[in-house]
Amino acid sequence: MMQSDKTWKYQGYFMRSSRIEDMEEYYIQGFCRQDDEGIRMTGSKNHYTKEEVTTYFQNCLHDPNRYDFLIFAPDGTMIGESVINEIDWESRSANFRIYLFSPTMRGKGIGFWAICTTRDFAFESLHLHRLSLNVFAFNEHAYKAYLKAGYREEGRLRDAIWDKTQYADDILMSILEDEWKESHNSDTQS
Repeated sequence: MMQSDKTWKYQGYFMRSSRIEDMEEYYIQGFCRQDDEGIRMTGSKNHYTKEEVTTYFQNCLHDPNRYDFLIFAPDGTMIGESVINEIDWESRSANFRIYLFSPTMRGKGIGFWAICTTRDFAFESLHLHRLSLNVFAFNEHAYKAYLKAGYREEGRLRDAIWDKTQYADDILMSILEDEWKESHNSDTQS
């Protein structure tokens, strides 16, 4: 089971590895109350069965090539997830994704904090060389947050996304170990 015993805190919010006892709340918070904008920004589907979600959750807990962190509000309510997945231990590379379940939690700096915290964990604790992600061109807020966190655009899959109204680019981004070290050192010296 790939987990960390670390808990990170930000203005009362906290993030930690997922646990089997989180499964029910993960289903309720993440899949029973989905909002249209969140679905659009992540390319998710509108409905998942409880069995689909619980099977997925259990599989994630036992996958040696991923770390799943859950984000909680100060009152203990689960509000999102931040994930390092598709880890290739030989090339020291992985994929990253994040999702805040409720629109009321977005735009408060929580996502940016989780992006940076998860990125730092990937390089400091896992000793990765590369962390990559995909973001849809119409998700401008996330795109800007990734740039601010040190990710660089690598390319675009032009018109690869259809959001039921228009085509959009799927933007490929990454941050490399040396880029992270450089930005991390300048952050700590400021």
